[in-house]
Amino acid sequence: MTTVNPVGGPTPPSLPTGKAVAGGQNSPDLKSGFGQMLRSCIDKVDGDQHVSTAAIQDLLSGKTQDVLPVVAAVAKADLSFKLLIGVRNKVIEAYKQTMNMQI
Repeated sequence: MTTVNPVGGPTPPSLPTGKAVAGGQNSPDLKSGFGQMLRSCIDKVDGDQHVSTAAIQDLLSGKTQDVLPVVAAVAKADLSFKLLIGVRNKVIEAYKQTMNMQI
């Protein structure tokens, strides 16, 4: 997932590294690495949603008067959620195409 650096713009996503074993087969570490990466991305989106909710609650309760950080938190949560939905849709589309392949 691409994150936005407030000074330098978007930063590239970090991808897990995996080693291939002899014979061209992927190691089990790569599979658990993908699952862990997916889980961490989902947790990041969930964390963004919680930060956004907390910022809105702080603004409504009067703990903070500055609207700009609240808007930024909501925009970040919205963008990360939309990206997650886009990735989910691509994974579902790839699964459907794989299932429709003839052997």
